[in-house]
Amino acid sequence: MSKSYQNAIDLSDDAETVRKKVMQMYTDPKRIRADIPGTVEGNPVFVYHDAFNQDLAEVEDLKARYRAGKVGDVEVKTKLARALNLELEPMREKRRGLMARPERIREIVFDGSARARRIAAETMGRVRDAMKISYSG
Repeated sequence: MSKSYQNAIDLSDDAETVRKKVMQMYTDPKRIRADIPGTVEGNPVFVYHDAFNQDLAEVEDLKARYRAGKVGDVEVKTKLARALNLELEPMREKRRGLMARPERIREIVFDGSARARRIAAETMGRVRDAMKISYSG
């Protein structure tokens, strides 16, 4: 999946958009029918299952059936979309809460900037001391 191909899954994507993008994912090019054994290794759908699907038994079952030609890409991708959406929903919820309060976003940015300036000033003070270029009199 690639941002330049406009098929990357964005953290801001809603559940239906994620489902549509997953259903378009590239799988095993040698597998033209569901009853043909497929390759799991290097298959992006299974790479994503390994990374995001918390139901390890389901992933192992899908892999075994895929290798045996006993499961279609639609089922594998549908289960991946469900798993991804389960992972993304807490982020979506938090985003909705923040978007409802734009002033809070501004506060977070300003607080973070102030904290970063303090840390940078302290760090630069230590750098100047270490390099013996402190100009404070």
